[in-house]
Amino acid sequence: MNLRIPGPTPLPEAVRIAAGGDAFDHRGERFEQLLRQCEARLKQFYQTESDVLVLTGSGTGGLEAALVNVLSPGQAVLAVSVGHFGERFAAVARAFGGQVTMLESEPGQALDARRVEAALARLPEPAVLLTTHNETSTGVLNDLEAVSQMLPGPGPRRPLWLVDGVSSLGATDLPMDRWGCDVVVSASQKAWMAPAGLAFLGVSERAWEWIDRARCPRYYWDLREARKYARKGQTPFTPAVNALAGLDAALELMVQEGLETIVQRHRDLARQTRAGLRALGFAMLASDQDASPTVTAARVPVGLSATEIKKRLLRDYGVAVAAGMGDLKEQIIRVAHMGYCSEENISQLLAALKGLLPHLRNQRN
Repeated sequence: MNLRIPGPTPLPEAVRIAAGGDAFDHRGERFEQLLRQCEARLKQFYQTESDVLVLTGSGTGGLEAALVNVLSPGQAVLAVSVGHFGERFAAVARAFGGQVTMLESEPGQALDARRVEAALARLPEPAVLLTTHNETSTGVLNDLEAVSQMLPGPGPRRPLWLVDGVSSLGATDLPMDRWGCDVVVSASQKAWMAPAGLAFLGVSERAWEWIDRARCPRYYWDLREARKYARKGQTPFTPAVNALAGLDAALELMVQEGLETIVQRHRDLARQTRAGLRALGFAMLASDQDASPTVTAARVPVGLSATEIKKRLLRDYGVAVAAGMGDLKEQIIRVAHMGYCSEENISQLLAALKGLLPHLRNQRN
């Protein structure tokens, strides 16, 4: 199958072999070496000197872990949303007592750093700022460097900045330390080319100060415990051992390729995808300037159904894409080109669509 959904993504053979091995002792020396090596390599892609913790859970679990460790009841939160997953980040904050103010954009539009600055100025201090780096529901990459440049310097006026990097890290440039991000969340099943089941959290020194003061209840997601055990090369609870072995193999491939090359490859795949879809009559939801390098969201030609395109591509051509989410369900298809993806994979997808669309139009007529 040509798997072109926004996660889980295809696994290289070396990753499948590593993840498919026998289980082993998560309190033993082998696991300790594995965890330490994965954490060190993750730091390279996070571009940070801070802690990067590996948790067993999904990307949403990672977002919840970030929030329950920094929130106190009634905490002011600015949630900047450009789609479904920005809304989810806000919903998690709301569920744990955050006083959430929403700042939203039209589908396909990126955040505006000036609007973020103005909205923060209206909130009580100190506030928590939630942003999504890459929004897979709309195929948008937000300019977080612009956000970093407008944030106040150190002091009580500066918000604690939490970043959803679930579908961007491992494929894009997200220099956590240089941009001043406080907590950055990602997950194994996206650009990291690894099995689902692991969440990663980069945590700044400033974030640890908030974590020590926060009053939100936590147990499984307690990052203080995760850091204490990580220093011993362990995790507080039973980890996804085989998923971690697969991650280690994936990170080895990524280190060999290099971050700069990985970033350029994803940009090239996005351009190929967008150009090919336009040639077939699709319109792009996001502008070229705001386009995600990992997921393309394209409006289906008039009269056609995204769900029907998705179903027929899989049945007739063995190609899996995603339909839209929420109000966009029938309006767009979403094509992932993240992680283990090549120009040939995208060419096969485009050829399948070229063969399918005339049949769908004929059925409509």
